[in-house]
Amino acid sequence: MGKKEKNPEAAAPALEAIRAEDLLSAWSGLSRKGTDGTAGDTVPAESGETGSEPGEGPWDLLCVLGPTASGKTRYAVALARKLDALLAEAGKPILARTGPTQPRLGERRGEEPESGDPVPGKAPRVEIISADSRQVYRGMDIGTGKDLDEYGEVPYHLIDIVEAGEKYDLFRYQADFEKVYREIRERGNIPLLCGGTGLYIQAVTEAFHLPDVPADPELRAELEEADIEELREAYAERTEPDPEVMVSKKRLIRALEILLSGKEIRRSDYAPKRTFFIGLSLPKEELHGRIAERLRTRLDNGMVEEVRGLLDRGLDTGDLIYYGLEYKFITYYLTGLMDRETMLSQLETAIRHFAKRQMTFFRSMESKGTVIHWTAPSLGPEGMNQ
Repeated sequence: MGKKEKNPEAAAPALEAIRAEDLLSAWSGLSRKGTDGTAGDTVPAESGETGSEPGEGPWDLLCVLGPTASGKTRYAVALARKLDALLAEAGKPILARTGPTQPRLGERRGEEPESGDPVPGKAPRVEIISADSRQVYRGMDIGTGKDLDEYGEVPYHLIDIVEAGEKYDLFRYQADFEKVYREIRERGNIPLLCGGTGLYIQAVTEAFHLPDVPADPELRAELEEADIEELREAYAERTEPDPEVMVSKKRLIRALEILLSGKEIRRSDYAPKRTFFIGLSLPKEELHGRIAERLRTRLDNGMVEEVRGLLDRGLDTGDLIYYGLEYKFITYYLTGLMDRETMLSQLETAIRHFAKRQMTFFRSMESKGTVIHWTAPSLGPEGMNQ
């Protein structure tokens, strides 16, 4: 597979139109199907590199990524519908198989027969798997931008799977992702990973495993004395910064606890995925405008009331601050640590910085061999027909 040489500090990546027809031609479920119409086996990525080009060999996972407010969910849903329509028009072989009738692990899919037999005349479908570390929590809807109404008939997974305040981390996400991914493949359907949590995306596509490091009370007490900027500097010196870690002192302390343990990151027991990455990119001014508009809309739609409701339910203020951004700053406001004007100003600035760190993380993935096909939200779904 070819690699794209990218500079992680580049202002903007080159954009291209993504053709759904090309994506389908390289999907492993079609290119490696058996004579009985079942989907082909998963094809692991070659060691040391991920991402693929249409025509370079089968991919077994689609991924739509990008910074916050870039329109990932809308794009992923549009792409899913386009692929579904192409499969239906082409009258592809019967690949889909029925799965359990009850949704599990935050999934939502249409009605299917209870039988596990192949479905006569049914084409494969695209199912979306969320890669957002905050959308897993129930009751955190507006602030995380779940936008569930956008999915319509498109099945989605790993949203609303745990209660707010419950511990949920990368280890659990990897296990949940692998289970959902395997079930989608067994149904003969197409998995589409969508989100902006870079570490989650990297972990499941490259199949790496973070060491299981127990808490170190003495180290934590020492790190607590440092301010957040000092912790960010120490963290960035030791690894490629995860944007979602950088916004929380609690997460920075835990990350440093792992990094300072001396234990190495290794391959997990899961197979790396041969992934076709689609990245959404916008000019800085347009992205900042979207961030400001989205923030106003969310406030008008009751985001402050959502956070107040979580506090009224007994959720600890420390947990909400840990979730960062909207939940952090609105908690400061509701507990009297900030006035509304300061909260709004600092929150918008924090979201802008977060988006910039997300892009830096994704460009760093490229510099290490991951091929990301960058496009503009305006190129879909119309651009998918070009």
